[in-house]
Amino acid sequence: MSSEDPRYAPDSSYAWLRLAMSLLLGMVACVGTWSVVVVLPAVQAEFGTLRAGASLPYTCVMLGFGAGNIIMGRVADRYGMVVPILCAAVGLGVGFVLAGLSTSLWQFALAHGLLIGLGAGAGFGPLIADLSHWFRKYRGLAVVFGASGSYLAGMFWPQVITWGLEHHGWRMIHIAIGLACAAVLLPLSLFFRRKPSSASLAADAAAASEARGDLGLSPNQLTALLAMAGFACCVAMSMPQVHIVAYCSDLGYGVARGAEMLSLMLMLGIVSRVGSGFVADRIGGTATLVLSSVMQGMALFLYLWFDGLTSLFVVTGIFGLFQGGIVPMYAIIVRDYLPPKEAGMRIGLVMSATILGMAFGGYVSGLIFDLTSSYRMAFLNGLTWNLINLAIVCWLMLKARPRLATA
Repeated sequence: MSSEDPRYAPDSSYAWLRLAMSLLLGMVACVGTWSVVVVLPAVQAEFGTLRAGASLPYTCVMLGFGAGNIIMGRVADRYGMVVPILCAAVGLGVGFVLAGLSTSLWQFALAHGLLIGLGAGAGFGPLIADLSHWFRKYRGLAVVFGASGSYLAGMFWPQVITWGLEHHGWRMIHIAIGLACAAVLLPLSLFFRRKPSSASLAADAAAASEARGDLGLSPNQLTALLAMAGFACCVAMSMPQVHIVAYCSDLGYGVARGAEMLSLMLMLGIVSRVGSGFVADRIGGTATLVLSSVMQGMALFLYLWFDGLTSLFVVTGIFGLFQGGIVPMYAIIVRDYLPPKEAGMRIGLVMSATILGMAFGGYVSGLIFDLTSSYRMAFLNGLTWNLINLAIVCWLMLKARPRLATA
């Protein structure tokens, strides 16, 4: 269904409408990456496990999410976005129902990893790659808006799930979410039938080839480097995102206060992501990534010193403002330097590395808590990984400087 019609050119009114529909898609598809965080204390109590064991479903859903980004990204490169969205509708619908009916922790975890996580993959990496084809002048802004769908999910769903836990229990709320996802995604898939024109893809391919030559790295080398950086930054990022609800519960503030902090973090993360898009369109994705990494490290450092209820709200808000722009920058760098016809797969690979970092970091933070009965060492672990990320992205920025100077 490729078209040369100027009404569907990059940065057209259709492109902006597609962006709006993508936000809805991302908000619905990414519910599973946040629902498991909110129900973590309830699941721990239900199945009688330690904190590390209760963190296992989160690890499974993020592993499935990572695999889904790669698989669905490759499918989107070949067939467009309709097929991945249909897969998401089935995976999320069936997965949440089975999770609500599970009788053991392993059943709950497998439903999240094999169905919910894989289905959710369509609403992140492939979606970002698809949007990048429809924008050129405002690509940075479009990419960060597309990536904000997952944060909209983090704003909306924790509050819904908290209400559901209080009134209906975690099982019933999972079944209801599954039915809602299928009801929204199945008809929404029809909107995404149109594909970018061959002329637009050819122009992007030529620009990326020239930029990559200036950078001096092969496509596989750059992809591997970005994957390493993405893994490290998201190990650091996972500590507050995954454990803030449980942290507040341990401090005596309650699950509801923790869910409010999570929503605040992700709401301000959207502000950060949008702002980073404006910045990236002016100074480039690489420089914006370095700036975001520095600020995330500063926010993690503050968690070591403040644990009062008011101060935690403030620090969590700062963390949301500082870390929101990191992950979309990898997608912008991929589109600037790598072939557009491989965008879904390569962005999926890098996004999956960030997701693996979240999964690894979420589990390790729970393990550190079990060993030390404190989250202090978990925050220090996150700071260490943030420094690794900063070292990689600074090196990449130095490699890109000759091209930036020429531009």
